[in-house]
Amino acid sequence: MKQEKTRTRRGEAAPEFPALSVTLEVNGDSYRLNLDSRVTLLDALRDHLGLTGAKKGCDQGACGACTVLVDGKRIVSCLALAAQYDGRRITTIEGLGDDSEPHPMQRAFARHDAFQCGYCTPGQIMSAVCLQAEGRAGTEEDIREFMSGNICRCGAYQNIRAAIREVVAEGNDASL
Repeated sequence: MKQEKTRTRRGEAAPEFPALSVTLEVNGDSYRLNLDSRVTLLDALRDHLGLTGAKKGCDQGACGACTVLVDGKRIVSCLALAAQYDGRRITTIEGLGDDSEPHPMQRAFARHDAFQCGYCTPGQIMSAVCLQAEGRAGTEEDIREFMSGNICRCGAYQNIRAAIREVVAEGNDASL
């Protein structure tokens, strides 16, 4: 099969990649998308579905700002190809709670001022929810270790850990 060529910004030829039909199950809704096979899950969520809660931070999987849950497990969506998650259950920060009834972890983050600029907050909350669901939030050291993949450039770590400890101590169900 012959690949068509297009021009990139620098003028060099780039191959066209065929679109794939992907069904993403996001926050309880099903979306059928035709995507370039190279589209990341993060870009599909943000650019194709308008779900901008997950942030593009480093775009290298190192900062955690793009953390979402897939089948209840946290992933960095900037490194995941959307096509890999066809039919899987994806939860973003938008699906965690709503304005009338925020998730317990969202309420705790607000009470503890566990955000400053707020850029990392959605990824932090998604990781914290999963951390509790995994049963790994038993000690301060556990929280610090298992949240280490989420970077806060403002340095709100103490407040983030306090919010997580509160939800765990109150026995709130932080599951999905």
